[in-house]
Amino acid sequence: MKRLLGLLLGSLLLATALPARAYTPPVLRVGFTPWENPKDLSQVVTPMVDLLSKATGMRVQPYVATDYAGVIKGMGAGKVDVAFLPPGGAILAEKTAHGKILLKSQTKGRSAYYSVIITLKDSHLKNLRDLKGQTFAFVDPASTSGGIYPRLLMLNNGLNPERDFKQVIYAGDHDSVVLAVLHGKVDAGATYANNPAGTDSHWMRKLSPDERARIRILAISKPIPTDTLTTRSDLDPHIVGAIRKTFLTLSATPAGQARIRSVYKVDGFMPVGPRDYDPVREAFTKVGLTIK
Repeated sequence: MKRLLGLLLGSLLLATALPARAYTPPVLRVGFTPWENPKDLSQVVTPMVDLLSKATGMRVQPYVATDYAGVIKGMGAGKVDVAFLPPGGAILAEKTAHGKILLKSQTKGRSAYYSVIITLKDSHLKNLRDLKGQTFAFVDPASTSGGIYPRLLMLNNGLNPERDFKQVIYAGDHDSVVLAVLHGKVDAGATYANNPAGTDSHWMRKLSPDERARIRILAISKPIPTDTLTTRSDLDPHIVGAIRKTFLTLSATPAGQARIRSVYKVDGFMPVGPRDYDPVREAFTKVGLTIK
């Protein structure tokens, strides 16, 4: 009897230790989210699709969604295997879609960026508390710099974004937020900058010198870990390894960085540590977010 119990226990322990069967999709489906304008994005993903096809030896199908939630829900429904996601979207994918962060992006050697709340230079707004009763543009609820971190900034300064604004819009991409502020459609909005001064920022790249001069920073967040390359947690390790190797190799050369930059405005990708995104997880918890 003891021997039988020992064999049964050993079998149970072995079964527990065995990993779940890896998933090998017939077609690798890659999710792209609207970093800027989703229409423009759909026109520039072809080089990335070709790159991933060559790296994995598989047919690759792009999955371009109109918002972050679309890609995350696609991953949860088994329609997306790999996705380029902002930090908040990656954490949401962890929680709801069995996502796993594979790599993090870098720009000019930096692996952090900032959420920036902007307004017009001649606006009467002087601080975050002045936003009460005003109109405001977020990018997307799951956007880290355009959704989660600006909400955290507001909450930490006594402003409740759910009830203290006259009107809130979700513009869908950073372009639309900046233009909404510039043209006076909203009093302020949330976008990103790669440095605290805002000299390396979305509006500095997109606007003319005269237009840039009309934008003023109202508030800036703490550093945020950069965007991610996230996969399904059960994706075949050989496929994951091929994707990882390809992007790390590309990121090591100027030509490779240019290929990555043609799709996303980053210089490449780098390995990610297990606790690198803990600040985002904490912000996520404080703000709270669900996909509808």
